[in-house]
Amino acid sequence: MPKVNQSEINDVAWRACDTFRGVVDAENYRNYILVMLFWKYMTDVWRDHRDAYLKEYKGDQARVARRLARERFQLPEGCDFYTLYGFRNEPDIGERMNIALAGIEEANKAKLEGVFREVDFNSENKLGQTKDRNARLKLLLQDFADQRLDLRPSVVGEEDVIGNVYEYLLERFASDAGKKAGEFYTPGMVSRLLALLLSPKKGNTICDPASGSGSLLIKVGRQADERDFALFGQEMNGTTHALCRMNMFLHGMDNFRIEWGDTLRNPRLVEKDQLMKFDVVVANMPFSLDKWGYDEATADPYHRFHRGLPPKSKGDYAFISHMIETAREGTGKVGVVVPHGVLFRGAAEGRIRQKLIEENLLEAVIGLPANLFFGTGIPTAILIFNKGKTHGDVLFIDASREYKDAKNQNILTEEHLAKIVATFQAFQTVEKYAYRATFQEIADNDFNLNIPRYVDTFEEEAEIDLDAVKTEINRLETELVAVREKMAGYLKELGL
Repeated sequence: MPKVNQSEINDVAWRACDTFRGVVDAENYRNYILVMLFWKYMTDVWRDHRDAYLKEYKGDQARVARRLARERFQLPEGCDFYTLYGFRNEPDIGERMNIALAGIEEANKAKLEGVFREVDFNSENKLGQTKDRNARLKLLLQDFADQRLDLRPSVVGEEDVIGNVYEYLLERFASDAGKKAGEFYTPGMVSRLLALLLSPKKGNTICDPASGSGSLLIKVGRQADERDFALFGQEMNGTTHALCRMNMFLHGMDNFRIEWGDTLRNPRLVEKDQLMKFDVVVANMPFSLDKWGYDEATADPYHRFHRGLPPKSKGDYAFISHMIETAREGTGKVGVVVPHGVLFRGAAEGRIRQKLIEENLLEAVIGLPANLFFGTGIPTAILIFNKGKTHGDVLFIDASREYKDAKNQNILTEEHLAKIVATFQAFQTVEKYAYRATFQEIADNDFNLNIPRYVDTFEEEAEIDLDAVKTEINRLETELVAVREKMAGYLKELGL
């Protein structure tokens, strides 16, 4: 069987968006497209497994049914994609699609309850009046019935083709989403960098308190092991929470728990009235979140803000405080993407930063290039905290000048990642790139973590040869005189 062409499958899925472009805003049609991909995947996997069991049990329907009942998900009769495709010309196709999705949720309550909450295939407000809506739904079903979008395991093999398609679509949607992109997607190379820096181990529990669509969480998990790890997260946006759970499912991540709610005001990953503890905590948090929950934090039942309350208008250290409190004592690691203001702002933030350093929790500050993230061009940094540090130093890395310049945003290549990770693991000063600072050096800088205070990237300019410059000026002046004389001659001929 010929090898699956990932690029072609990606293109087919992306072209399905043409059905909605110009009619439905991008934030809404993203949900429809991703749900359709999810639906098609479930159908193709179910069909493939059913056919294999029919062959294995020589058509014994009872034995096939018992085997299918032990699958990682259930697909009730009549709720599969191809049944709905057969009804594509029916006037009530939108309602039929909604009923089928409700059936899938009901049959998979533990894993899928609520994942289709934001998608209504019979919505006049989102998809237009009946005639137009039905035409669009027919086109959408035809797009996903394309033979090139065959997602059966017997066709795509063991490769994570469906997960790759989902990630590809998320990245394309993020590139079109402007400032809202950061709410649901972290660029793949930044996720991979965090995974490499945190170096999770087989069997680890990994948490993202601002999980978005789950891509960062999945990459960190995969760094630990292909399957032996547990993923946890919380996401405030209901639509994004649904995307995250679908993403987990499509990547074969069965050992996950993603909660819906506001992490700072109402953490949901709790056991026996205590915050759950994790081996690795990672996040691309909302930058400088306003109205993050300052008033509620003054009486926080989990005592997350014992180092001080962050300012009302900037929730950066609220997220950092939460992450550190949920990292396992003695061994837990934290990796978080932050805006540069976190490194040097004073007042309440300065006091919290000082206490974190005095407690010897901060391990590294890594400056990244500007324009890496969708929707914002600001430079960012990664902070690594380690509850198992065995020394008192902090490593500063300035990777801000090393990137590949692409059309719309800068890109970190594998070579850039390898250099950052190797430098972090060596934990030594590298001229013009990294500096291992002692606690006293940081204290002498008033606990300011601004990277240029530690990593000197100044490049001396070459000495200027004044005699050579003078000679060049004389030459240019002589040429200028000759040009003026020639120009005067031309003007005289023209009578000007």
